[in-house]
Amino acid sequence: MQNTTAPVIIKGQYKGGLRNEMTHLKSNNTIMTDAPTDNHGKGEAFSPTDLVCGALAACMMTIMGITAQTHEFDIDGATYEVKKTMVTDPRRIGQIDIEISFPKHDYTDKQKAMLKAAADTCPVAKTLGSEVVVNVTMNF
Repeated sequence: MQNTTAPVIIKGQYKGGLRNEMTHLKSNNTIMTDAPTDNHGKGEAFSPTDLVCGALAACMMTIMGITAQTHEFDIDGATYEVKKTMVTDPRRIGQIDIEISFPKHDYTDKQKAMLKAAADTCPVAKTLGSEVVVNVTMNF
């Protein structure tokens, strides 16, 4: 195993009815998951695969935020929309489309290139297998 950082601990409980409750111990933040309506659930909370897709977008934004902060410009107020497409046999995430809209600033070509490169280095993106198609659109 490569060098590692301190582990993060998440405790969870299956609540029945295809729902889980998970708590991030360091922050004590709690989230619920629910199975999606197309897989026997009620769809009343994020599904586990929704969390994966949302985590990808949030990770990209975080890494781009670090890049912007380091190079003394900002992307505060950027918004994003994530579209998850499931495939079958086996059931899994097949495609994730992310559209990011940045605030109206005069970003230089260099800043745009840095942001695109930063998004590509996000740890969640590096963790997803090559079977998942990821499309990212950045609107500056």
